[in-house]
Amino acid sequence: MDIIFFERKFPSANMVLIKDEHQILIDTGFGSDVKETEQLIKEAGVSPEELHLIVNTHYHSDHVGGNFHFQKNYGVRIAAHKWEAELINSCDPEACSAEWLDQPVEPYRVDKKLSDNDEIHTGSRTFKVLHTPGHTLGHISLYEPEEEVLICGDLFHQNDIGWLNIFREGVSSIQRSLESMERLSGLRIGHAYSGHGPQIEIPLAAIEAAKKRFEKWLKAPEKVSWHACKRIFSFTLIMKNGLAKEEVSDYLLRCGWFQDFARYSFQQQPEEFIPILLDEMIRSGAASWHDNHLIANTPYQVSQKEWVKKDIKPKDWKHLT
Repeated sequence: MDIIFFERKFPSANMVLIKDEHQILIDTGFGSDVKETEQLIKEAGVSPEELHLIVNTHYHSDHVGGNFHFQKNYGVRIAAHKWEAELINSCDPEACSAEWLDQPVEPYRVDKKLSDNDEIHTGSRTFKVLHTPGHTLGHISLYEPEEEVLICGDLFHQNDIGWLNIFREGVSSIQRSLESMERLSGLRIGHAYSGHGPQIEIPLAAIEAAKKRFEKWLKAPEKVSWHACKRIFSFTLIMKNGLAKEEVSDYLLRCGWFQDFARYSFQQQPEEFIPILLDEMIRSGAASWHDNHLIANTPYQVSQKEWVKKDIKPKDWKHLT
């Protein structure tokens, strides 16, 4: 078995390709990056039609964006946790939280519904499905005990933790995340790969650091909301390659995530929360102004405007399939 880890720039999440008797791809990046996604797999010596299965750690747009392309063009089967599969397959408007986040996702179907402790056989090895909710309710990690490999999606990263969506995944997301971390801390992990950033160098140390941060958040819930707001807004700026100063207010006021965080997390009228969020984006270094455009500071790959403008959401899926 060979494991090939692709560390990718935003807006795409990282991918893991398991080369064995059965070729398995974990996550498929953002939709606008799908040509690069396909090229990366080919350069690794696997043609798309050889893929036995795509496994999604969770259903956010940066992890499932290539699903449509691989399923439509090559008939690749897709696996995901059963709870998220139900939302996807029924074209529920809440699927992928795409509407609330304002992130386009092209339609796909989940062929294989996964549950905790299910097994995915690659030929010479067997990966165990671990239900690790927190970042989303149906978030999964994959663990292979012989080679001590963990693929952990957005549960935690080398120096960060996944943002928490208290409005779509519940206010107990911190407790769920802590329980998921606790479960992972009991495993022997030699190699760990997350959805963003580099390969995790010392997995158990990263898990302990993540647990401490979640524990701090339990005592200061506003930190959860700030972390989420900055991550979501940064992703928007990446997708759109920045926003002109005159567009920012109108755009934010149209977003479900912005309305909810303003009113319920920070007890502000949305109009009043705009300058507060902008100040925090600049202060924290998440974004900066360039020629009257607000630009994300994290390295990213510019998406094709035409693709983002398509604005496909799960509410449109029934008409497109």
